[in-house]
This record gives sequence, C-alpha cells and structure tokens, in this order.
Amino acid sequence: MKVIVLGSGIIGTASAWFLNKAGHEVNVIERQPGAAQETSFANGGQISVSHAEPWANPSAPLKILKWLGKEDAPLLYRFRPEWLQWNWGLHFLRECTPARTARNIRQIVAISEYSRQTLQAVRSDTGLNYDHLTKGILHFYTDQKEFEDSLPAAKLMRDLGCPRDSIGADEVVRIEPALASIRDKIVGGDFTATDESGDVYKFTTGLARRAEEAGVNFRFNTTVTRLITEGTGASAKVTGVEVINPDGRHQILRADAFVMAMGSFSVPLLKPLGVDLMIYPGKGYSATYQVTDSAAAPTVSLTDDGYKLVVSRFGDRLRVAGTCELNGYTRELNTARCEAITRRTRELFPGACDYENPVYWTGLRPLTPSNIPYIGKSKISNLFLNTGHGTLGWTMGCGSGRAIADIVSGRRPEVDFAFTGMPESPSTRLPATHPARA
Repeated sequence: MKVIVLGSGIIGTASAWFLNKAGHEVNVIERQPGAAQETSFANGGQISVSHAEPWANPSAPLKILKWLGKEDAPLLYRFRPEWLQWNWGLHFLRECTPARTARNIRQIVAISEYSRQTLQAVRSDTGLNYDHLTKGILHFYTDQKEFEDSLPAAKLMRDLGCPRDSIGADEVVRIEPALASIRDKIVGGDFTATDESGDVYKFTTGLARRAEEAGVNFRFNTTVTRLITEGTGASAKVTGVEVINPDGRHQILRADAFVMAMGSFSVPLLKPLGVDLMIYPGKGYSATYQVTDSAAAPTVSLTDDGYKLVVSRFGDRLRVAGTCELNGYTRELNTARCEAITRRTRELFPGACDYENPVYWTGLRPLTPSNIPYIGKSKISNLFLNTGHGTLGWTMGCGSGRAIADIVSGRRPEVDFAFTGMPESPSTRLPATHPARA
C-alpha cells in the first residue's frame, strides 16, 4: 500500500521505518526542515519502563492544589477559557482512582517493555550511535512519604515483570556516587537495571536517514492544512492530505492509508473529521549543560521524584528535563521554570557543569489524561492513530511504530495492549469512558 505518515518525531519516524520494512510505499510529511525538530528534539533522554506511574494517580489532586499559582511548580495548571482544557482536566481527575491507576500502569508497562526490546533490536540492526547508556535508571526520593507512597507502585511493576527494586539511601549513592553531596537528604530510591538512556534527537535523525536510504520519502518543509475525506459513517475514508509544499503552493497528496503521528497537533487536524482525541499539550522544559568535571557528573540516568526532573548523561553533556505546564500551545520559555531546573541541578551536582551557559528548550508533550496513547485504528477505515504518548514518547516510540505497522498491515501486534479500534483482551479491557476508546 501507499501510506502517508504525518509527522517525523520519534513516533512518526519509527512508524515510517517499520511500515517500510513491512513492504509499504511510505511518504512522511513534516513541516519542519528535518526530523525530530519539535517534541523529540531535547527531551530527558530516558527509555524508562520503570517510569510507568501516570501523572493521574491518587496523590495527584492534592499535589496540584498545593502547586497552584507557583511559577516553578513541577506541574503548573494555567486555567484558560478552553473547553478542551477543562474537559481534559475532568478526565484526568477521573483517572486518579487507585483502580484506574493500577490498570493504566499495566498498559504503560506493557507497551514500554515491548518498545524497549524493539529499540534494542533496531540498534542491533542499524548500529546507530545516539550516546546511549545501558546502566539503568535510578529514582531517588528526598521525602519520606513520597518514598513510602512509591513502594506499592514499584511492587506492582515487579509483579508485571519490570525489575524496579526499592533500595535504601546508601545503595542509591553506591549506584550513583555523584549524589554523595546530598546523601543526608536522600531517604530511599528504586533502581531498574534494564532501563536505558540516550539522545532521542540523534536516534531519530539517524533512523530517518536509514529509512530514507531504504526508500522512505521524507517531505520536509511541508505543512499539512487539512485531511480530505469522502463518504460518511462506516464508509468514510481519507482520500488525500492537503499541504503547503516548500514552494508555498497548495498540493494534495494521495495514499491508501494515513497515519497520524503529529503529537499535540493531531487534535485540531482530526476534529473536523469527527475524530475527537482527548489530548492536551503539556509544555515540558529541558536544560543542557556542558560537563566541566566528569567525575562530579552522574553517569546513571536519574529521576528526582520530588522535583519531577530526569537527568541523563550524553557524553560531555548533561540533559535535565521535566516539569509540565498546561497552558495551551504556547512555547515561550518561562524564566522562573528554567531557573528552577538550573538551581536544582546545581544543588545536586555542584561544580559538575557550566551552569552559567545552559541551553534551555521547551516542547509540547501530547498528554492523554491516563498517559495511555492512542495507537491503532480510528473510526475512519484508512486513518490510523499513533499519538498521545505524553512524557513517554521516547520510551514507547519504537514499539508504537512497530505496532502501528502491524495494524496497518492487518495484523495484531505481539503485545497485550488496548489498541484503539481493536477488540480488547480481558487484561486490557477499560471502561467505555477511557480516553483510549474515544
């Protein structure tokens, strides 16, 4: 078949890679001049099956209330006169029950573990170098209650096959000696040795080059304006996509199947078609520092749970990312939030980096209330979804690309996950109100 993939972040590029391997003729449409220029450009770098506990969990509502109005809060909710934001917030609160949280963790672990294994296979097949480390991911806690609250989730993940081991403070520092300076504040942690880290931008751009060599056609500097459909109800289908090409001219591109992988920007394009996605942009921040003292900088990828920050080492660079701002599609850097990242990083690793010249960045994470992405069929027969991966796009990217290639090809993916538009197994069955069924 001829397949058009909309978007070339990690999700779109992985989709194109696996669709090509499945024998399809693939075109990728991207408004930027290259792959991985937006949300996949400078994230935290973690491939973290262990980071499966969704933002929506029983402790979230109280935390959000505590953080309201604080410019440097880990989660900043700016109320806007937008129905989508308010509706999303109501769905988010609904997902905060213990039963839904446990169910969502199972889903996230399943697709994340499948994706990690798929990433390892792609790395072996292609030999791509993306500053990856296979030293695991270490969560550390500086609040006793936060640590105690993490224990049930860690146990659930172990029960699901993710080896997230809860450990004491001394073991935390043994695994990552760069945390020695705050040993007196650490109350515990958990460590997942099978998790990884790496530069998603380097990986995605490298995979795009390999895909292009294999025959995928990337149309960069090409903006999607609308999807063209014919028919109604069960007979509706997409016949083409209208774009503005690099010469500034409108053009209609045709295909047999279309894969939507445009993250937060999937929502406005699909709404006119009657495909309503419960996705809201969550503005995430990152800072990249030049390492000046290699011995003082961490080499194990870290999650600072209290501050909702992740830390990854890319050679002589340190990437620190996190926080979330729900404020529409704006991407302006908030100085207070940027400074909070540097302040905390300096506290953790004094003297390790050049903190006077950080490179700040922000990107819009496509958040579903449950943190479960849309992967599968839409109600339009030849329109497929691969979007809404939130903070875990890098973690889920390769597996999502492999799964959507199977679905487009008429096969059931080899992972127990609640794919949209497909019959669910008992272990993946969700309430009818769950966003993944919208």
